[in-house]
Amino acid sequence: MRPKYFEAARGFACAAALTCAGGFAAADPAHGIAMYGDPALPPDFVSLPYVNADAPKGGRIVLSEVGGYDSLNPFILKGSSVYGQRNYGYESLMGRNWDEPFTLYGLLAESVETGPNREWVEFTLRKEAHFSDGSPVTVEDVLWSYETLGTLGHPRYHGAWKKIETAEAVDDRTVRFTFNTKDNELPLILGLRPILKKSTYDDRPFDESSLEPPIGTGPYVISDFEPGRFVTLKKDPDWWGADLPFNTGLHNIGEIRYEWFGDGDVAFEAFRAGEISSNREGNFAKWKTAYDFPAVRDGRIVLSEIPHQRPSGIRGMVMNTRRAPFDDWRVRDALTHAFNFEFINNALNGGEEPRITSFFSNSVLGMSDAPAEGKVKDLLAPFAEALLPGALEGYALPVSDGSEANRKNTRTALKILGDAGWTVQDGVMKNADGVALEFDILLRSGATQTINIAELFAEQLKRIGVTANLVSVDSAQYKERTQEYDFDMAYYIRYMSLSPGNEQNLYWGAEGVTKPGTRNWMGMNSPAAEAMIEALLNGESQEDFRAAAKALDRVLTTGRYVIPIWYSPVGRLAHKAELKYPEGKTQMYGDWIGFQPDVWWIEE
Repeated sequence: MRPKYFEAARGFACAAALTCAGGFAAADPAHGIAMYGDPALPPDFVSLPYVNADAPKGGRIVLSEVGGYDSLNPFILKGSSVYGQRNYGYESLMGRNWDEPFTLYGLLAESVETGPNREWVEFTLRKEAHFSDGSPVTVEDVLWSYETLGTLGHPRYHGAWKKIETAEAVDDRTVRFTFNTKDNELPLILGLRPILKKSTYDDRPFDESSLEPPIGTGPYVISDFEPGRFVTLKKDPDWWGADLPFNTGLHNIGEIRYEWFGDGDVAFEAFRAGEISSNREGNFAKWKTAYDFPAVRDGRIVLSEIPHQRPSGIRGMVMNTRRAPFDDWRVRDALTHAFNFEFINNALNGGEEPRITSFFSNSVLGMSDAPAEGKVKDLLAPFAEALLPGALEGYALPVSDGSEANRKNTRTALKILGDAGWTVQDGVMKNADGVALEFDILLRSGATQTINIAELFAEQLKRIGVTANLVSVDSAQYKERTQEYDFDMAYYIRYMSLSPGNEQNLYWGAEGVTKPGTRNWMGMNSPAAEAMIEALLNGESQEDFRAAAKALDRVLTTGRYVIPIWYSPVGRLAHKAELKYPEGKTQMYGDWIGFQPDVWWIEE
């Protein structure tokens, strides 16, 4: 049996005709690729549309993290790694323009080329691309990276690798991937895989946690670190991509330092004291009340709100269906009714934050609460018998009158539990075997707002005889337990984009019921969801794609897996006044501009 990838070139004649594998006619190499249609930017674009192309370079930003880290290999399941290191130390063949739903432009690769039905893709490397140690990026490095990540890397990389029939060198700068599965998104997914240096692992295993970082091609390299305390990234003075049009206006700041703190409150105090440059605030009430301190009043700290149009994603209490009683959708439905959102939102946010109504709400991909119709209905129809109530008929989350009693929804919750075989006995909700309805809510220590939500929810559940025990653990334990699905209920966040695709299998695919490390914390096993994901990947038009997303949204939302809370229609950042971003320039993802330090700069 021949290996999946070949390091030997197949020959230039074959490359020119592009007929060796599958007999398809050649496509023209292009500077970019879009999920649908053509890239918006021309081949000679000079910068991305939302950057300040003339931003000054240099300076230092200090950012806070909560918890700790014990690994500098961000590509494997083992260990707790550094988010910023992954983002700024490594590059992929293509880079994303956040002003389009899903379009990539050449980064390490100068061109991309696909078959007429996207049954294969070729990337041609730039001659000038090199690693931080000065060695060139080779086809061998690319092929090794894809196979190693796809077999030994984090589970998020495995799905795409399984869809590759062969990965081959066409010549000394071109690689070709041929697929065994129809998936129109695969060429783009492969374009976003990080490229690592193969020889780094000649004498050490890739899949073991390590404090020796892989060698990358990104704009920053690690200059200093102390495990669990800090990491300093410095701009690589020999970064190969500094003059690339795609990078113009990006990565302007000379040094990024991440400081770790035991909890969010301590990190916030460090920000108030001037030790941290910026703080991204997710707590609306805190934004309104806790930022009236001298540095804000005298202008040393600026409060910025950046609107966005991206989906709300899902945020709230996820129920682990691998365990009773959450394997019964009626129990999940009853607890959703018992969750008094309006009261909790008013108590913590003054009632001003909008509720998440579905996994893709706040976007063109979100479901409506009306009955399914048109292509959405057609996609769901084959699964009608297995779908939960509301998927086809229409569904909306319960709404309370905002009072603490929540009488109407409490009565509904009791009725649903009664139908499921649960009744109140001597003040305690029990089933026919006398087992009490009691569960733990797993929380991360120091997450004040999350703990407040859980405390209010637990108080509400007492009204119907249900006991929810709050269990707070440190970041390392939280990660370990959620990766192994060792919890009853937990606080859950899953961000969504305007271009959902292969990653949805990692989020909701049946493999995640037993495979550790996926994002399917709820343990859902839904053929309907997997069919909707397949439709997402192979739609022939934007209309097909949106219908599939809305159908998937219905399956997820009516599954009652997560009790949603709120989302913020703006990103909120408090930052030192010398930190600047390109105000007046917007893009589709809005507050992506707020993620630092990508398009930010320091103005002395």
